Amino acid sequence: MATTEHSRQTDLFNFHDRNETCPDSTYNLSELFVRLSRSEFRSRFHLTEKDKEYIHKKGMSVIQSHARDFISKRLAPAIIPNDGKQTPMRGHPVFIAQHATGCCCRKCFMKWHHIPAGRELTAEEQRYAVSVVMEWIKREL
Repeated sequence: MATTEHSRQTDLFNFHDRNETCPDSTYNLSELFVRLSRSEFRSRFHLTEKDKEYIHKKGMSVIQSHARDFISKRLAPAIIPNDGKQTPMRGHPVFIAQHATGCCCRKCFMKWHHIPAGRELTAEEQRYAVSVVMEWIKREL
């Protein structure tokens, strides 16, 4: 049975009980992380000790602020001139998390999260991407 774009989008923002372990307790990311764990490429990404030290030094609220900033500037625009190359493979824990979760470019975001490219991400979609990235970081710590 084919899944419609609307039902994919609805599944993506599957709200659940606030007792779950997602960072803001809004999104059910369980299935996503199972799928990501099956990807040889995505499962190769891990935080280094230096990344973990940086996170502990700055604190999760600062890291989340960086994630919001990176997502809004590098993933959210409708047109990204260097799409597919805008997220470095190292240099910040959020960059690593973006690659590990398919939030690195619009092509990967479409593949893993079923949110189409070619239009600006909504505020809700940006919050979702930040939640995904932060959940991956939390799991790595």
